[in-house]
Amino acid sequence: MAETALRRSQIKTIVRCYNDMVVVFDKSGEQIPRYQGTYAEVRQTILADAPPDAIFMRFPRDCGELQTVDRASW
Repeated sequence: MAETALRRSQIKTIVRCYNDMVVVFDKSGEQIPRYQGTYAEVRQTILADAPPDAIFMRFPRDCGELQTVDRASW
């Protein structure tokens, strides 16, 4: 239980790239390698561990800007 709370407090920003790779950052802007990988591999763990205030983003192929999305559509 304490480990899950610690993980939740670390996740701040989650980015899904157009090639379905996922990059996760903590509140200091440092990457969190254990949550990174292909979307299919890390999706469930991220959704389970990300705190309510986490920022979910997508970087679509046809758009040059990151888009903030809600957790459900990420």
